[in-house]
Amino acid sequence: MLIVLADARFDPAQADDVAAIARPMIEASRAEAGCAGYDYAFDMLEPGLMRVREWWKDEQALKDHFATPHMAVFLKALRGLKPKSVTIKCHELGPERPMPNQVSS
Repeated sequence: MLIVLADARFDPAQADDVAAIARPMIEASRAEAGCAGYDYAFDMLEPGLMRVREWWKDEQALKDHFATPHMAVFLKALRGLKPKSVTIKCHELGPERPMPNQVSS
């Protein structure tokens, strides 16, 4: 499984515009066959910082995602908002393990 983590910084006044282009992207991406999870969230302590988390079945699923029509629409709209910065990283997920020092309820 691949995990994509991204940060995008916008002018905080653009939050509604960002949400307007993100919602259809999230909905369409979650419907893709290789998608195991997909969400965007604004950081609670840093206005204008949007964090992205994506889970993909494998590399081909991620490649297919980048070839979708909704990705092209999203990227065009994103460029129009002129984010201050965008960083994207891809990681391969290892096996799940117990949380250290987890407090049981």
